Amino acid sequence: MDEHTEIQKILFREIKDKVPENLSLVHEVAELLGVSYDSAYRRIRGEKVLSLEELQKICCHFNISLDSYFGINSNKIVFESMFVEPEKISIREWLVRIHADIRKMSEVKNTTIIYSARDIPFYHFFQFPEIAAFKVFFWQKTLFRFPEYKDKKFSISEYDREIQEMGNRILLTSIKVPTIEIWNEDTFIIFLRQIEFYWISGLFEKPDDVWILCDKLEQWVRHLQDQAEHGFKYIFGHAPSGVEDSFKLYENEIVLNDNTILANLNGKKIIYLTYNVVSLLVTTDAGFAESIEKYLTGLIRKSILISSSSARERSRFFNKLTSQIIQFRNRISGPQG
Repeated sequence: MDEHTEIQKILFREIKDKVPENLSLVHEVAELLGVSYDSAYRRIRGEKVLSLEELQKICCHFNISLDSYFGINSNKIVFESMFVEPEKISIREWLVRIHADIRKMSEVKNTTIIYSARDIPFYHFFQFPEIAAFKVFFWQKTLFRFPEYKDKKFSISEYDREIQEMGNRILLTSIKVPTIEIWNEDTFIIFLRQIEFYWISGLFEKPDDVWILCDKLEQWVRHLQDQAEHGFKYIFGHAPSGVEDSFKLYENEIVLNDNTILANLNGKKIIYLTYNVVSLLVTTDAGFAESIEKYLTGLIRKSILISSSSARERSRFFNKLTSQIIQFRNRISGPQG
């Protein structure tokens, strides 16, 4: 009985982390189980053991797997989905959920993030509204095919300012969280290919916008290089300020990364896996998190550190990115340019 009571207490501690700050855990449990507040308190404190039916309701509602609690070796892992879908979940709503998660991370001491990046980590885009404008438009028109974007062409001037404001909040919060990012050359090339596809397809409303994007990309690369040199992230246009060694950037030349994120909140590990490029599957399954952590640790050992003191490797890497932008400019400077 004592062991089950302790497991129940641990279960409710995890549930508490999942309940938004503006909601009451006691109220949520009472409503879900159809019991009084007093009965809900007794279950949360472990004074009354949950019935099998109550346990099933709680685990389904809060997306919790009991395998790790009881030491069950299972191939089944419970994920929560954070997706974008036309007419259901908008980009802005998705960003609100992302911000809520990052804010929780920033509030926990000893939080670290390891980000294996096939695509450029999205929070970097918001350093430059013009770049964010293109990515958000690309997601909505080409990736998710939002109906209202069917006949639209891209224009920097039509960027949704509310989305940028939410992006700014994510950016301001994310720079506070110590992060390790693992890139490879393709991480940046993919973005250039998307811009080139729009250019070739005639999807720029104003042809000059492509040159504005090129200018901003060059500024962005230099800012990324500055952040890597300082060893911390900071907002473009502001004086460099941050916690030393809180931003580590690695280049991996032998493995094509997949967008995998491990957040370690003072020992509590959360895994984010992407699907459909930006939609996310999220789990706190301990066994799965351990296997992902081993993989990412091994990937780091096979990667080259290009931040902080690694001046030579850093220059080589960012010179390649700058060269790619120059080559891109040359390719589109034909009859359309």
